[in-house]
Amino acid sequence: MKILLILPKHAGGFLGGVSKSGKAGFARLSLTALAAITTANIDVRILDARVEEVDYSTPVDLVGITGLTSEIPNAYEIADGFRKKGTKVVMGGVHVSALPEEALMHADSVVVGEAELVWRDLIEDFKQGKLKSIYKADDFVDMSNIPIPRRSLLNYDMYTSFSTLQATRGCPFKCDFCTVTNFFGNTHRCRPVEDVINEVKGLPDKNVVFLDDNIVGRPQYAKELMRALIPLKVKWGSQGSITIARDDELLSLYSKSGGQYIFIGFESLSSENLNDVQKGWNTIENYEKAIKKIHDAGIDIIGSFILGLDHDDKSSFRTTLNFLINSKIDCAMFNILTPLPGTRLFNKLEKEGRIFDRNWSKYHTGSVVFQPLLLTADELQEGYHWIYREFYSYTNMLKRIFQSPRNIIYRAAVNLSYGRKAMKLPVPKLLF
Repeated sequence: MKILLILPKHAGGFLGGVSKSGKAGFARLSLTALAAITTANIDVRILDARVEEVDYSTPVDLVGITGLTSEIPNAYEIADGFRKKGTKVVMGGVHVSALPEEALMHADSVVVGEAELVWRDLIEDFKQGKLKSIYKADDFVDMSNIPIPRRSLLNYDMYTSFSTLQATRGCPFKCDFCTVTNFFGNTHRCRPVEDVINEVKGLPDKNVVFLDDNIVGRPQYAKELMRALIPLKVKWGSQGSITIARDDELLSLYSKSGGQYIFIGFESLSSENLNDVQKGWNTIENYEKAIKKIHDAGIDIIGSFILGLDHDDKSSFRTTLNFLINSKIDCAMFNILTPLPGTRLFNKLEKEGRIFDRNWSKYHTGSVVFQPLLLTADELQEGYHWIYREFYSYTNMLKRIFQSPRNIIYRAAVNLSYGRKAMKLPVPKLLF
């Protein structure tokens, strides 16, 4: 039996594309994780459509596809192409789990929830000609003893960051705009530290990216993991909450273990906005103090901000830019508020009749698909272009790159990479 697992193309947006050298970004884990639990006598191949062309004449028995919401149109196109050839297609992932009936218009079967729990049963049903329309995972994956992803099925040279892994799944918080809670439940599950360390030891290089939603969500576990990482002398980064700044020991271990940077969702400089999206624990009055503490520990910060929340107006773009420059954040990403299916935000805006575009290819956080309250849709789109281009102007980038010898090579590489992307955005017609 032959199975082809496919990751579709990213539709657009600031990140997710392919570099000039023809490389995709992070090597994702979902398909390599499925391959790892597939019976050994089954021939499995992984195709990343970001860097490889899809060949519909490929002799294969079953095709599996997963993707983010903005990738779903391409996923459906690929699924339709294989089904026209008579090949059975199964789809899964966050978007499909939120809208399984939509996905079934393009697939023979869909998986709702974490696919590892139903994958083997699905394959057995397929072999017997009894494939069901929906396979629903009624629980969450036990993180103990999960197999190491089959990275050998990927081409190392196709990715800018190949050595990716997970230590935890889920997040202890439940922000309205985030798909994590809907997909993983309000859980934060941790792998045994020994298993994580063994996986790190087997990675092909020392530049490691933890694809966790919040690696510091359980401080005691994070400390244990970081102590174990210290002897390995790797350089790594991950996503985490600003709560890391409240724990001096955790900050110190993050840095000592090789943690070069942390991606933090600041989201907004308005406490009203943060309260609205259930992230009021992000205390704005402590932002600058937290940033300084993280920097003093030797860690760079990639700050993430949402534009277009209900209390944002035209002044919010300038206010956010000034804050970023004054606080010396090392790098930043800006995201237009996007109501992803399955989130409480989607349900809220849908109920209010404010979603005006359901073209999923635009749901990459770089396009306006809803009606803001205190801005026009055009003002929000223009403000997004303006703040990206201003923040990544050469003058501002040079100031950030040379503001400290701490992680200067990494900081320069990220700023220059993001800067090139920012300069490709349209020149805004409005001033802020």
